[in-house]
Amino acid sequence: MKKLIALTLVTLGLTVTARAQWVVYDPINSVQSILNTAQEIAKFVAMIENQVQQIRALDDQLNQFKHYESLFGDPKAVLLATVQPLIGDLRKTELGQTLTTLEKTISTTDAMLYNASGLFESIGTTFTTPNGQSITRQTVPFKPIAAVQKTTDNYLSVSTDAAARRVALKNQVAATTEQLKSATTDAEVQKLQGVLIGLSAALNNTDYEINQATTSALVQDIANRNDAQRQIEAKKEQQHAEFTEAVQKYGQTFRLMNAPTAFPTP
Repeated sequence: MKKLIALTLVTLGLTVTARAQWVVYDPINSVQSILNTAQEIAKFVAMIENQVQQIRALDDQLNQFKHYESLFGDPKAVLLATVQPLIGDLRKTELGQTLTTLEKTISTTDAMLYNASGLFESIGTTFTTPNGQSITRQTVPFKPIAAVQKTTDNYLSVSTDAAARRVALKNQVAATTEQLKSATTDAEVQKLQGVLIGLSAALNNTDYEINQATTSALVQDIANRNDAQRQIEAKKEQQHAEFTEAVQKYGQTFRLMNAPTAFPTP
């Protein structure tokens, strides 16, 4: 009997203990909490993996940029020695003057004293007659001559300047070509090619300046020849009118006798 009572009390005790533990510890909530924590950890791991992939992608892009820079170079870092001389030449004021400007600045006195640096003989502004009289030369006939001399001096000035510039520009072309041969990046090649284009344009511009100066001299010479012919035609017309007028006056002054001469009878 005592054994039965003891066994009953132990069974009841286990039952009460088991019920008390079931109330304190909920396996479903614990499992759900573990699952939620696992999901959060999985999301965090996925986020970390995504960030790692982004970092790798940025690193690949950076390596590509570095590779691109190693191939093409940095344009800002490319400094060319021939750029400044080219800019200076292109910004230089042209020596050549327009024909209109040259015609407005002619001097008949300079034309009389002109000797082309000893090539010609100056005629001077005065001359002496055989009787020793000093005569001042008229300035009007020397204006066309002064214009041609002015355009000739303009051509000589432009051609001399252009010849010196062409030598300097050709040296710059040679130096730039040598740099192009040893260029290691695409940026350097493109900049050197741009400089070569600019130097070529500057060389062509020297030819243009010489052609413009030559054209001015030729046009002025043509204008002088045309004016000389104009003066001849005007002189012919004037001489014809003067001759006609003189004949008419002569006929009015000295009339021919058309009646028989009457002699006195003895």
